[in-house]
Amino acid sequence: MIEKQNFLSTMTTNNTTEEGSEQEQMISVTFIDKDGEEKHIKVPVGMSMLEAAHENDIELEGACEGSIACSTCHVIVTDLEQYNKLEDPTDEENDMLDLAFGLTETSRLGCQVIAKPELDGIRLAIPAATRNFAVDGYVPKPH
Repeated sequence: MIEKQNFLSTMTTNNTTEEGSEQEQMISVTFIDKDGEEKHIKVPVGMSMLEAAHENDIELEGACEGSIACSTCHVIVTDLEQYNKLEDPTDEENDMLDLAFGLTETSRLGCQVIAKPELDGIRLAIPAATRNFAVDGYVPKPH
């Protein structure tokens, strides 16, 4: 696990010294659960909101482990200005969002929202439910 953290640090380092100055760059993120309770956390630049949620014991499922194959890490960006700072969703992300419970105009997959300095202060609401077809009884039909 330590090697993984070093690997992530190396991947996100741009023009920084080896002393870990990139690791020190954190943004503030607020997750709002289905009951309206807020949890404020610090997230390193370069980390996905799904990873950040898991590291901070926030209930955000992520059944496909961030491979854009489900919608269980669906989050709602509560501020349109912050939403507009995100990269546009890919076709794959939009396809999965179409399956999400409680879809809104500012819905995104948490695995695709990556911490960057301009997102400091972002607020993410977690919908009251998810649709996980593998668990919810959906049985895919063979082709």
